[in-house]
Parts: sequence; C-alpha cells; structure tokens
Amino acid sequence: MKKMSSLICYYAILMGIILSDEGESLGVNWGTQANHQLSPKIVVQMLKDNGIQKVKLFDANERTLSAFHGSNIEVMIAIPNSDLADMTDYKKAQKWVEKNVTLYNFKGGVNIKYVAVGNEPFLKSYNGTFQNTTFPALKNIQTALNEAGLGNTVKATVPLNADVYESPVSNPVPSAGVFRSDVADLMTQIVQFLSQNNAPFSVNIYPFLSLYGNPNFPVNYAFFDGGSEPIVDNGVKYTNLFDANYDTLVSALKAVGFGNLPIIIGEIGWPTDGDINANINNAVRFYKGLLSRIAAQTGTPLRPGPIEMYLFGLIDEDAKSVAPGPFERHWGIFRYDGQPKFPMDLSGQNRDIYLVGAKDVQYLKNQWCTFNTNAKDVSKLKDNIEFACTFADCTRLGYGSSCHGLEPNGNASYAFNVYFQTQKQNPEACDFQGLAKLSTQNISTGNCNFTIQIASSGLKATAPVAFSLITLLLYLFF
Repeated sequence: MKKMSSLICYYAILMGIILSDEGESLGVNWGTQANHQLSPKIVVQMLKDNGIQKVKLFDANERTLSAFHGSNIEVMIAIPNSDLADMTDYKKAQKWVEKNVTLYNFKGGVNIKYVAVGNEPFLKSYNGTFQNTTFPALKNIQTALNEAGLGNTVKATVPLNADVYESPVSNPVPSAGVFRSDVADLMTQIVQFLSQNNAPFSVNIYPFLSLYGNPNFPVNYAFFDGGSEPIVDNGVKYTNLFDANYDTLVSALKAVGFGNLPIIIGEIGWPTDGDINANINNAVRFYKGLLSRIAAQTGTPLRPGPIEMYLFGLIDEDAKSVAPGPFERHWGIFRYDGQPKFPMDLSGQNRDIYLVGAKDVQYLKNQWCTFNTNAKDVSKLKDNIEFACTFADCTRLGYGSSCHGLEPNGNASYAFNVYFQTQKQNPEACDFQGLAKLSTQNISTGNCNFTIQIASSGLKATAPVAFSLITLLLYLFF
C-alpha cells in the first residue's frame, strides 16, 4: 500500500511537471449560460485537478470570482458588450475596476491577469453597434488600471472575431492580410493603444465555423493532420486553416506597423453536437492536433514559437442563443455536469486518457418525463413538443445531431424530459395535457442521452413553472 501511494504521488508530480509547460500557454473559457450550473467551487477544483492554470470568463460575477481565492489560477474577467457604453464614462470605469479588480488584489486573492473589454464587438452581424464605444471603453479601463497601480500586471484587451481581418479576393493568401475596411482605422488605433500598454491582441479562431458556413469547404483543412490541398504563399505551404488564419492576422498587424504585437487566441475549440460535423470523433481529432501543436510550441510560419490559447469551452451551456447554430450549446470539453465527454490529453502527448471530472456533483432523482403511450388525444402533440423545445434545449434532435432519427414517440419523450429536467423535475412540468408521464426507466438509446439534471441551488430555469403553465395555456389555445 505504501509503495502504491508513492507511485500515485510520483505520477501526480510527473503530471504537474508535464502540464506546467503546457499550462503556460493553455487556458479554458468558462461560460455560465446554463439553466443548471455547477457550483463555482466545484468548477475551480476541477480546473486544479486537471492542471489548468488559466481561465477566461465572460463577466466579473462575484460568486464566480470568489471561488478563485488563493488558487493562483490566472483569470481573465470581462465587460459584456451591453456595458461598453457605460465604460465610456471614466468615473464608471474607475468604479468598475475598483469593484472587480482592486477588490481582489491582495495576497491570497484572485490572480486577475486580463480584462476583456467586450466580446467580438465588431462582428459584421452587429452592424457597427459597438464601434463607437469599444475603444473609449478600452482606454478608460486600462487608464483606470494604471491609476490604481495595477497596470503593470493587469492588461485590458478586446477579444475580437477573426472577421476583423481578411485577405483581398484578388490575392487570398496569409501574407496579404489587412484589417477589414470598415474598421481598419479603428483597429489601427486599438492596436497602437495595446502596444503602448504592453497588452496583447486577442482573437477568436474557429475552424469549425468555416466548415459549418461553407458546404464546399475542404473538411480536412479544418484539422491539423493533413489530407487537404495546401495554400501556397510565397513558397510557404499552409496545410490547415488555423495557421493560415493566424498568419493573416500577423500580416494585418505588420501592415499597420505592429508586426511584433503579442497575440493570444481567446477562443478555439470544436463542438460535439448540434450539427453533422459537430460530434465526438471530430472533436477528438481536432483537439489531438491542436494540443500537440501547443505542446510542440512550433507556432506558425510567420510567428514561430509558443501561442497562448484558451479552449472554448469548459462546460456545455444549454441556455446559449442558437442564433449562430444549434451547436452553440455543445462546445464544452465537459458535459453539463462536469464529466468529460471524450479522451483528452492536455499535455499534447496524445495518450488515451480522460480529464478529471467534477467531484461531489448532486443530481436530481432518477426519473424521466416520457410520452404517455396511453394518451387518448394526440392532436396537440406537435404543439406540446414545440412548447417544450421553446423553453428547453432540443438541439440534439436536429439533423446530424446525436438524437436525430428517433421515432415520433421518442422525439416527444426527449422534448418532454428535457423540459421537465430544466424545470427541476417539478411534477407539474410533466403533464403536457395528458400526453406525458413520469417514469423511472431510463430510455436513453445509443448516442442519445436522456439526461438527469444536476441539483444546482439558487439558479433560474429558462421558464419558471408558474409562468410556464400560463404560457402553455396561451401557447396551445390561442
């Protein structure tokens, strides 16, 4: 027993050494748009158990930040796009820094490294909504950090989407990269300000989205293991989308005189459901290639060396908007309950191992809401399914998804159950005009999992039951 304990201790130390170098460059995004959330303390412990030393948040929630006390995990906190206008007022920016950064800056506090000012504020789909507020907000936050004596250790940056730069149609190669014409002047000002304050440029790169948005996109080019026709640029062969995209940004920075500005990848990942290309096999393939690249520290042709990256994302989020696509709720490397989805070796050695899952997770009862096969009137079945899927996550039922192809009763059972679980298993949420019934039999089939939700406390559901019952009547009868 003593020998076994020594071996376990040695293995833990060895893993710490392996992940320490990797951890210098690797972080994760922790989004919290879920109906039932894990306790922040459980999540932070999960990060520790897996040697993850950096985390990127999408707000500055007090409960979340408090869980990082004494962990020494590097944290990037964020100002949502909806608050950018407020941050153009310097006094409000000062108060924000005082409340969300200075308050945690003490021995044993929270190791805040970055402040993300907005999130992809220059997306084309926003039609310029945040173009007049982002840069003033960035300047005010960094100035407030400097004034508070934190500017040397905490940097403000703007996580940007990769659509802020491009190569001209006439010369679609990385070396021809420039900033998008409608934001070119603004981007030049932002880049100059980042350089002056020794802050990095943050960009989100998603090879999956190129595949999702273009049916003619060469599938293999989204991955790192070859098999696709390379792009040749001045004798340099680009065999994957990430390298080509990253070097397009490097060229755009060079074009405005800041070719050496540090770059961090704020988001990169692969979803596991919600689309025909969003599945476990593709996620495993993508992460194997990506993590091997991070470990090798090869960089790209125009920017060799290590690249700091934040995987997107940590945990599935069933309340995210599906406007970009049904896959939006399935980016997590962990399931909704903090359990790993697939083998993943963060050291980049491609060992067939799983991450350490969340511990001490409490679940609701082992009961499901299913279609009542004895129901006499099924004329309202379609309406009830649509209602359930309006207020709960049915994205797994879509084409190419893990629950696509269930027989009609199976579709109804899935929809009824996911709504029932979202409503914390309230018995009133499993009726649907007599079309549903409670069951203690798990009817999960193959890859289609009928989940039991976690017992999170003090967290809202998508639609409270009292509201849902009224809405159901209105929805079905008017």
